Amino acid sequence: MEDIDAIAALQDPVRRRLYEYVAAQGREVGRNEAAEAAGVARTLAAHHLDRLTEAGLLESGSRRLTGRSGPGAGRPAKVYTRTRTERAVSLPARDYRTAAELLAEAAEQAGLDAGLCEAARRRGESLRGSTVPCGGLEEAMETLAARGYEPHLEEAEDAEGENGAPARVVRMRNCPFHAVAERFPPLVCGMNLALLEGLLGTDGPVRARMDARPGECCVVVEPSKNNSH
Repeated sequence: MEDIDAIAALQDPVRRRLYEYVAAQGREVGRNEAAEAAGVARTLAAHHLDRLTEAGLLESGSRRLTGRSGPGAGRPAKVYTRTRTERAVSLPARDYRTAAELLAEAAEQAGLDAGLCEAARRRGESLRGSTVPCGGLEEAMETLAARGYEPHLEEAEDAEGENGAPARVVRMRNCPFHAVAERFPPLVCGMNLALLEGLLGTDGPVRARMDARPGECCVVVEPSKNNSH
């Protein structure tokens, strides 16, 4: 019932806009910023943000938003981030997570990594539904967003794009396979990479590669080497 109550908290349109904004930032968000983004008064935003925290959808803390410390730095402000707790509702009850973990355990023990990756690559190609690979980073972001990866653009480290500008890559704040990946990281992350290779293509303007970073998807999408300049 807790999951049902938590998801029901998003029924209010203002509360849902606030939740979606905080979730999309990937960092702490203050009340003033959230209120402005949702187009509501600060007091109303504070009320809904606290309700989302009570429902377990957000976590709250406090820090000085000025970046200063010591006398004159101002009082700490309340900030919010999305909780890492997963919420799911199935009526009647289903337990696909246990099935996925059992299958992953059996595949890992049997050394079926290569077969799993090949199946994942074929599934990605099937989902793409075209022989044409993904046309670029913007198209990749649309494709990944539709699959729940929550992609965002970042400047690449130690790489240049066109005209000497910093190269851009697509990072993903969410891994749709997070729960199983935590228990079987090599197996599931390899499967995820193969799935995205099939989904985006391996001979087009973009490529997927492994680049694990705490709290995010293990895969990064970047321009292919022969298309980066």
